[in-house]
Amino acid sequence: MAQTPTAKYRKDYQTPSHSISEIDLTFDLYDQATTVTAISTVKQLGEQNALVLDGESIELKSLKVNGTDWANYTLLDSKLEIKDLPEQFELSIETLVNPEANTALEGLYKSGGAFCTQCEAEGFRRITYYLDRPDVLAKYTTKVIADKQQYPYLLSNGNRVADGDLTDGRHWVQWQDPHPKPAYLFALVAGDFDVLRDQYKTQSGRDVELEIFVDKGNLDRANHAMVSLINSMKWDEERFGLEYDLDIYMIVAVDFFNMGAMENKGLNVFNSKYVLANEQTATDTDYLGIEAVIGHEYFHNWTGNRVTCRDWFQLSLKEGLTVFRDQEFSSDLGSRAVNRINNVRIIRGPQFAEDASPMSHPIRPEKVIEMNNFYTLTVYEKGSEVIRMMHTLLGEEGFQKGMKLYFERHDGTAATCEDFVSAMEDASGVDLAQFRLWYSQSGTPTLSVSSQYDSEANTYTLKVSQHTEATQDQSEKQALHIPFDVELYDSKGQVIALQSNGQQLDNVLNVTQSEQTFIFENVQEKPVPSMLREFSAPVVLDYGYSDDELIFLMVHAKNEFARWDAGQMLLAKYIKSNVSRVQNGESIELAESVIDAFRGVLLSESLEPAFIAEMMALSSHNEVSGWYKQVDVDSIAMVLKTIKVNIAEALEDELKAVYNHHAQESYTIEHAAIGKRALRNICLSYLAFTSEGNQYAQAQYQKANNMTDTIAAMNAANSAKLPCRSTLMDDYSEKWKHDGLVMDKWFALQGTNPADDVLSIIKDTMNHEAFSLKNPNRTRSLIGAFLNMNPVQFHAKSGAGYQFAGEILRELNSSNPQVASRLIDPLLKFRKYDDERQSLIKKELESLQSLDNLAKDLFEKVNKALES
Repeated sequence: MAQTPTAKYRKDYQTPSHSISEIDLTFDLYDQATTVTAISTVKQLGEQNALVLDGESIELKSLKVNGTDWANYTLLDSKLEIKDLPEQFELSIETLVNPEANTALEGLYKSGGAFCTQCEAEGFRRITYYLDRPDVLAKYTTKVIADKQQYPYLLSNGNRVADGDLTDGRHWVQWQDPHPKPAYLFALVAGDFDVLRDQYKTQSGRDVELEIFVDKGNLDRANHAMVSLINSMKWDEERFGLEYDLDIYMIVAVDFFNMGAMENKGLNVFNSKYVLANEQTATDTDYLGIEAVIGHEYFHNWTGNRVTCRDWFQLSLKEGLTVFRDQEFSSDLGSRAVNRINNVRIIRGPQFAEDASPMSHPIRPEKVIEMNNFYTLTVYEKGSEVIRMMHTLLGEEGFQKGMKLYFERHDGTAATCEDFVSAMEDASGVDLAQFRLWYSQSGTPTLSVSSQYDSEANTYTLKVSQHTEATQDQSEKQALHIPFDVELYDSKGQVIALQSNGQQLDNVLNVTQSEQTFIFENVQEKPVPSMLREFSAPVVLDYGYSDDELIFLMVHAKNEFARWDAGQMLLAKYIKSNVSRVQNGESIELAESVIDAFRGVLLSESLEPAFIAEMMALSSHNEVSGWYKQVDVDSIAMVLKTIKVNIAEALEDELKAVYNHHAQESYTIEHAAIGKRALRNICLSYLAFTSEGNQYAQAQYQKANNMTDTIAAMNAANSAKLPCRSTLMDDYSEKWKHDGLVMDKWFALQGTNPADDVLSIIKDTMNHEAFSLKNPNRTRSLIGAFLNMNPVQFHAKSGAGYQFAGEILRELNSSNPQVASRLIDPLLKFRKYDDERQSLIKKELESLQSLDNLAKDLFEKVNKALES
């Protein structure tokens, strides 16, 4: 192949050779030949007077230093080296860019009829030659010129300072951002949109203009995004004391976008998936997703923009912290228990799987080849759990003191993860020396716990050991500082106070050694322990609970998360034992006591419907797969389906009663209404496997007055292979084929279709008028759903699923390697499967490895997998 990509190491970080204090940009926008003029104020910082700039897929038109043409430069594939420079100078660079040909969707590109940019992590180098690194902060002034009729809205970062018309039907707008920022936060959008406007008055009395730009005809789908933005601004002031700092805040929704959204200063560019919603087009999950992502990008204004990353190895500094903040936002506005459950499902499922994969890495990686590969669940979701553990150890008051000190020290700078931990430590007085290992150590720790009750001494002992298995990137592991939240219950369900040496203990125990013993005094009877409450650390808990203890906790635990967790552990026991039974040729069994426990949950009048829905949901195939060194795809699928059928048949009358009781005539997105729909639709997912399943799914689809109930009916028909499936799918396609975003739900159902001929269905679906492999949303919905959410068919022993994945990846390698890199992950875990499947997957990976033009994004992952 061509030049082998090389890794960058965190230990090799060096400060930039030059600073850039100001940059003045002018964009003369044309579809195939946009001219970009960048005039920068540059100062030499060290002894090296040569300036090496990043540039990719752009054409250099001119280069001037202090207004004079400068010939002393060398142009390489992705670098521009300028030599013999003065210590301070004005650098003027003119480049030519082809936005229409930019299918990678990084830098400046066309999304439908609009120009837009995506510069994180390293997209700015596709616009002009620049020090494209996060520790170079400059003040940006941006002038955008374009055809006025085609592009009436010309947007960039900061505040609008000037505008005017030109004689040739073109016009211009100039923007100025008063806050120094790195290049990755630059944004530009030009297009013709519908605009939703509002205002927000900050806590200090300043008026901020709010504008959301959407494609023509979609204005009625932007209201929820605006409400979510206003709620975000209010919440950040109330909870963190953080106020917005510009005169205007803009959000633009675009159809072609590799990510979910981007926090560019004052001008957030969003995937339309996380902006557009009304009851006919969006599910409750979509509404909640919009609220969370709008919040996430807004919260970045301080945790990411005002304080940014020194280098990309520190990505979790902004992302882990901001995920924690958006999770708290969603929890404060909605159900804290349900939000926590959903967050934990992501950790225990795909994040734990990532920890065990060839791409295993700490939340602060030590080396990277392609930075886009490290926008991972580990950096984001596990990163947020590390922040949450600090919050647990410090408490809300101590954590807020730490946040305040962090901003006092680092506002307007590029900081590191160490800077954040130091601020937390210094503000609270809590020693976080050992805790820092969470930033540098990869893998998932296991907490193994045993207990002993001494009835004569009235003591209860917990012996705790921690162990983290070697990962591909690290063979040696150290003991971590793990906050371990424990509560003890007596036989009546009353909490037993934790006491040791005559002193009252906090519920959070500090596990800091490989092996530790905790002895609790004045325990009058053998207790039932509730452990790892609120999932107080991202670890696996190994404790020999009996069925009776877990059923007891499902009823008596004071903490709702602990109740849900007990139910999950109870089901996990039977899933594991039944997988073994299937492998031994035995029948699947589910104890009557388990059925009765879930009957009690389903019929509870004290629990919220949303929480009951979570209690009733089975673990996913992917999460169960993570429990095993070698995955038996078919046995796991058989067990999960049979348990679902057994519960459905045993509780059919109760499921019908709850389903009918929670019917709603009108649709609202109040959290109580969302909870009732969630419970009703989980009931439908079980009823689909009963004799009347087809009738229930068809009736719900026909009567549905909202997308949540529509998709729930189609999901039920899809997963249970009901006769009505094809009729419902055809009807939906005919109704929504004009709207790609709404069709994404349909594409996902096609991808997860459990039918044996699903591959031929998917290939036919790729010819659907709403599908385009060039659109990341369409590709993720159809292809991503098949690869990630249809394990039985994807892992069919014929290898056809793997061959199909290889074909798609080879095509995307040339057009959009970032999307290809996201899709390849299921293939990377090939060593978890039997020899036959391993051989088939390995063949596809080797085929990719042999490509002459293999992109860095795929090169890194393919090679790590094959080296594992």
